[in-house]
Parts: sequence; structure tokens; C-alpha cells
Amino acid sequence: MFYYLEGNVALTDGNIAVIDVGGAGYKCHVTAATLARVLPGKRAKLYTYCNIREDAFDIFGFYTTEEKRCFELLLTVSGIGPKAALSILSSCTPEALAVAVVSDDVSALTSTPGVGKKLAQRIILELKDKVTREAEILRAEGLAAPSPEGGAFEAHAALSVLGYTNAEITALMRRLKTDSMTTEEIVREALKQSLKK
Repeated sequence: MFYYLEGNVALTDGNIAVIDVGGAGYKCHVTAATLARVLPGKRAKLYTYCNIREDAFDIFGFYTTEEKRCFELLLTVSGIGPKAALSILSSCTPEALAVAVVSDDVSALTSTPGVGKKLAQRIILELKDKVTREAEILRAEGLAAPSPEGGAFEAHAALSVLGYTNAEITALMRRLKTDSMTTEEIVREALKQSLKK
């Protein structure tokens, strides 16, 4: 419904930020990372996800499109609802989540309150399946992909977990010298490059 909300931050409380847009205050559920970047009395722009049910209309706000993409991706995992997805992203940055998925790091997800080992394994399994399917499509279409050796391959997979297309990832990776970088460093730098566009 809303792609983003932009206006003055009327107040913040817990995991809530209220954005005043033309005199109407929109209550947005936000992650800890977003909350740290929005200050009462200052202007902010939050990318939004609207969760509409019979008994509720909740708006979830994100400071970056990467965070929103991750949130929407988490919602595709069976058993993960908006509140659980928000909690995971409050404990884990988008790049850390992507790296955890491609490296099977269950402990990175179990640090989130309410996420046990089984749920963490399900998140990794289902999101990794999405990456594998995308890689198979790319191979079938004959599109170039990085060599399966080293951090660049895992970073490519991690960026696809974050919702980037193969063309976007290729363009981002061309700008980086990935030979001496870890997977997480490549992902972080690629995200920085995407924000400069």
C-alpha cells in the first residue's frame, strides 16, 4: 500500500517510530538498527511493509531497502511472521543474515530471542533453497556466475538471498577487488556501493 513514509519523527518508543506525514502520525514497527537511525524531531524516510489482517493494520518501517528485502524474504519461511522477522533483523543485520544462510551458521540466528535451533535450521534451509534455485536458473540461462571457489561465490549467493538480481550483483561485484576480502566484507562493501547509486 505505502512504498515509503517520509516526514518528521514524532516519537520513538520500544520498537516503534511514529512518522508525522502531513499532520498524520503513522506508527511503524521498526528494527533496532532502524530505531538507532531515526531521531525524534528529525526527518526520516522509512521503506514500508503493510501487514493487513481482519483485526489489524500494522506498518513495518525500514531505514534501508536491504532491510526491507530481508524482512520480506524472512516472511516466505514457514512459521515466520512479521513480528518474528522483525525480531531476527533486530539481532542480525541483513548482511550477517545472508552470510549466516550461505555458511550454515545456525548460532548467528539462535542469538535472536524466540529463535531456537530448529527454527534457525529451517530459515537457513528454506532461504538456501531459494539461492540454489536461482543459481540453477542462471546456469540454465547460460549467465556467468562467479567461480565456486572463495568468498566471491558465497557473497554472490548472499546478495541473492538479500533479493538482488544477477545483473545487479554482477554490476556491484565489478566495482570491488574481492581477491583478498572475506565473504562478509564483500557483502558489506557491495551493499555500500548499492546505496551510492
